[in-house]
Amino acid sequence: MNILVSACLLGLPARYDGKEKACPWVLKLGEKHTLIPVCPEQMGGLPTPRTPSECRGLSVTDKNGVDRTEAYETGAACAVRVAEINHCTLAILKQRSPSCGSKMIYDGSFTGKIIPGAGVAARALQKAWLPVFSEEDQQAVEKVLAEADFHV
Repeated sequence: MNILVSACLLGLPARYDGKEKACPWVLKLGEKHTLIPVCPEQMGGLPTPRTPSECRGLSVTDKNGVDRTEAYETGAACAVRVAEINHCTLAILKQRSPSCGSKMIYDGSFTGKIIPGAGVAARALQKAWLPVFSEEDQQAVEKVLAEADFHV
């Protein structure tokens, strides 16, 4: 099975701060599945490292007040296309990211406040009917994969 995964969860230095957030259980999925790395922010043309950004409604603004929505939307469209080309059956994305957060994101105040919501790429992938999970959803992902293996 092909799984779309935030590049930072695979140990690639793609985060805004140039660091990674390797997730051991996600990496272990690579033993049975093909993991397809994406960083929608890089795919949208933003550099690494980059100024932190947060969602404000449907817009994305960086800490300096620069509107980055277009780059995030471009990256989201690229992520959807990568998922389509690779016939991905689900995505595992970095929670709280303005691109990849699937359930929780920062509120746009740059104060560390977290609110319910989804990032730009997560929303685009969900709109394209791809199930989106985060690194915090290990049990749910394992259940989906076990059910898929059962039906094969």
